[in-house]
Amino acid sequence: MREKFRSREAAMPFIMLAVLIDMAAIGVIIPVLPMLVGSFSTDPADQVYWYGVLAVAFGVANFLAAPVLGALSDRFGRRPVLLLGFMGLGLSFFGIAISTTLWGLIVVRTVGGAMQANAAIANAYVADISAPEQRAKRFGLLGAMMGLGFIVGPVLGGLLGAVNLHLPFYVAGGLTLLNGLYGYFVLPESLPESQRKPFSWRSANPATSLHKLAQLKGVGPLVGVVAFSGLAQFVLYTVWVLYNNFKFGWGPEENGWSLAVVGIVAVLVQGVLMGRLLKIFPVQKLVIMGLVSSVLAYTLWGAATEGWMMYAVIAFNLLGGTVAASVQSLISSAADSKSQGQTMGAVSALTSLTAVVAPMLGAPLLAVVSHLPQGDWRIGAPFYFCALLQLAALALAIWHLQRHKRRQLKG
Repeated sequence: MREKFRSREAAMPFIMLAVLIDMAAIGVIIPVLPMLVGSFSTDPADQVYWYGVLAVAFGVANFLAAPVLGALSDRFGRRPVLLLGFMGLGLSFFGIAISTTLWGLIVVRTVGGAMQANAAIANAYVADISAPEQRAKRFGLLGAMMGLGFIVGPVLGGLLGAVNLHLPFYVAGGLTLLNGLYGYFVLPESLPESQRKPFSWRSANPATSLHKLAQLKGVGPLVGVVAFSGLAQFVLYTVWVLYNNFKFGWGPEENGWSLAVVGIVAVLVQGVLMGRLLKIFPVQKLVIMGLVSSVLAYTLWGAATEGWMMYAVIAFNLLGGTVAASVQSLISSAADSKSQGQTMGAVSALTSLTAVVAPMLGAPLLAVVSHLPQGDWRIGAPFYFCALLQLAALALAIWHLQRHKRRQLKG
């Protein structure tokens, strides 16, 4: 009876709901985690440094775990790996809530980083149940759910954090564990036995998986696009809350509302506009337009002198929200059906690697300018760096698409 209930009909709605709850849980902690770190330190530069250490620990764990979980899902199926991830991530949130030292926070956040790697499995799941022509739209729907989670989560986190800095972490842990329980009863398996392959530590090695990703026919420089745009995105994640605190004097509540607006735009773009844009523009052109928009957006965020300008740029950068889903679709289409887990795990590992590097670059950049007076344009140094990264991603994307076009003409 239970197996009948776990029909494939529930697959896409569950994954969408799972991503929504997951991102809401993560969004809850974003406005308060830098402040929680700050409760252990009074110096702004010290606060930025330790928050950077926490982000690096999370990213390293995510980088190492993503290809392992992806390869495990290719061997044992997506369902058990997803459920394991939900349980582990939920428990890590509770661990953060009860931590009394910085080192305790780092240890627990490291565990959370490993469990958060199951986001790659959600992408592989969607690839399993979707025809190639559906993938860009469905990856866009997942992006919309992430955005919706970022509407609910940061606002809730900001409001709860204003009451008590530990409260949002208890809420995040509860949401994630409920998500896992829901999945236990309704989530069907997406990967048939016939399409599974043996687990190999060699293929689960992050370096090996990244090499295989780069060797996929039709991918090439897109690996660089993922790397540079991902690095820019994670530098933004690292500095957003503290940047707004230093430049505009924002606290958890103001940062929570700003992140909610980011979520609203993501839902609008990926849940509503993405499907319509794909009818007008090929996915390759969306990548280019999105990267151009992102270059401008990061430059304007860095130059903003008033808090309201951050909101204006968020609204302006609509096309920037199409890049991740579009690139992911191109890479997924280059992989065969037996390697979706490993391929998406490799993409996730690459993204996680940028999450490791980003705090090492973004946090020191922000620390150097943290002493400047509120409103000073130089505090935007991390965002100007992000604009350069997106410019590099744009150059690689143009090169890849031109090379691909030449190959088609020769063929």
